[in-house]
Amino acid sequence: MASWTPSSSEEQFLCSICLEVFSEPVSTPCGHNFCKRCISQAWDTNVICKCPLCNRSFSIRPELCVNTLLSEVVSQAILEKRSRSMEDMSFFSEVQCDVCSEPKLKAVKSCLVCLSSFCESHLQPHLSAPRLKRHQLMEPVDNLEDRMCPKHNRLLELYCITDHEAICVVCSVVKHKNHTLVPLKEACEQEKVSLQQSVAENQRLVEQRRLKVQEITAALELSEREAQRETQQMVKVFSDIMESVQRCLDHHTKVLEQSLSKHKERAQALIQQLQQEMCELEKSSTEAQQLSLSTDPLHFLQRCPALPPAGLKDWSSVSFEPQTCEGSAARALSELETRLSQKINNVFREVPPKNQLRRVQTFAVDVTLDPNSAHPHLLLSEDLKQVHHTDVWMKLPDSPQRFTHHAMVLGKQSFSSGRFYFEVQVKEKTKWTLGVARESVNRKGEISLSPKNGFWTIILRDGEYIACDDSLVRLSPLRPPQKVGVFVDYGAGLVSFYDVDSADLLYSFTGCSFREKLFPFFYPGTNDGGTNSAPLIISAVETK
Repeated sequence: MASWTPSSSEEQFLCSICLEVFSEPVSTPCGHNFCKRCISQAWDTNVICKCPLCNRSFSIRPELCVNTLLSEVVSQAILEKRSRSMEDMSFFSEVQCDVCSEPKLKAVKSCLVCLSSFCESHLQPHLSAPRLKRHQLMEPVDNLEDRMCPKHNRLLELYCITDHEAICVVCSVVKHKNHTLVPLKEACEQEKVSLQQSVAENQRLVEQRRLKVQEITAALELSEREAQRETQQMVKVFSDIMESVQRCLDHHTKVLEQSLSKHKERAQALIQQLQQEMCELEKSSTEAQQLSLSTDPLHFLQRCPALPPAGLKDWSSVSFEPQTCEGSAARALSELETRLSQKINNVFREVPPKNQLRRVQTFAVDVTLDPNSAHPHLLLSEDLKQVHHTDVWMKLPDSPQRFTHHAMVLGKQSFSSGRFYFEVQVKEKTKWTLGVARESVNRKGEISLSPKNGFWTIILRDGEYIACDDSLVRLSPLRPPQKVGVFVDYGAGLVSFYDVDSADLLYSFTGCSFREKLFPFFYPGTNDGGTNSAPLIISAVETK
């Protein structure tokens, strides 16, 4: 129902059920009007549909349609009512002349000396009388008393910047002596400038957060796509693996069954032959026993058989051992392991190296060198993107962050979650070390590059590429890398190194446990009389 209180002339727009202005007015067949919701609820609770005004009954519930004409009339009436209300509010918000008798006219100026507001007619003395011309006039305002100092009854025309308070001239001498004071108007202008600056700063912060939202949203979408792709890949791979396992099981089960079948056939053949000879022996024994009952000596002697019968097999040389299946499961598992290893290698070959590199390059970050951590023999470029070793010990302030025993330097940026990637040019260098290091690594004494000491690095020494894992791992790149990419997945405990040009994976540290901030780590190697003078250069990541 519409919220509106009509006058007596507007009672024709009231619903007789809810006594409020019609909301979706509908007409009954008897010609009376009600809110659609009101009449529908009334008929829902009664067995017989009746008109609430004339009590006319309807054997079939009438279909109610909104009375378009009445609805438009009601809407127009509501708009006119609201318009009149706004005009009344506007009228009463105007500043009225303090001199006029009823009805009061609209004031055009307020006098800060007289503390009164004047209409155009009553303002004339202030415009013509010399004494009144000196009064300060302003746009008409209410509550002029609030512009007076409550203690000294003087106009508030100064602003104390020290106490952030509007004051009068007397206050400036009595209470605010030696404070920074400016005219009220000047303070207002200054505050407006400051407010505009604050608004601009707020807008900058809003834009900063909007960009961050876009960044997070883009990263989330990328993560969802990657998760979906990897899920599909895993489903395919594991389905293939389960099929391989089933095929391997079926194969070895069949081999066992065939072997057992042949063993069973041999056993049955031997048993059959033995049973046949047993029958012959039993038959000859029966005949011999019958012959032994004979009383005719000649007949007995002529028929007496030779026992045992001739042609029997010598079974002492025949053996039949139980078939052993020991080792079948182990052989099956070994074969399955070989098959799965081949399948896993095939899976990795299915993902082109360039695709792997492009994927990690999406996590590229801007890395710069930290001068506060640089060894005194290291020279950093102005943009903090290059570093090389010099033979000059520079006078630098010592600090807990600075390496003082080995010519090393960390990146300025730290990472304690998520994934990040950066690239370093190692072209024309004969020695270098790259990777990441945790915040608490030793910076003052001897350093052993290994994960247990907080370093995950690969190095070039004497023409050999080595991964400094818990034990040294010699690497065999197809060609000397000119640019190395370093990728870290903090949550997964992964640090990987790539040859950027060939997109080959050089080495990965897996199963790492990160509990501190990680920093990019650089060691350009000693200058070696100029043979290793080329700098390490942090390069911008360019995806191809």
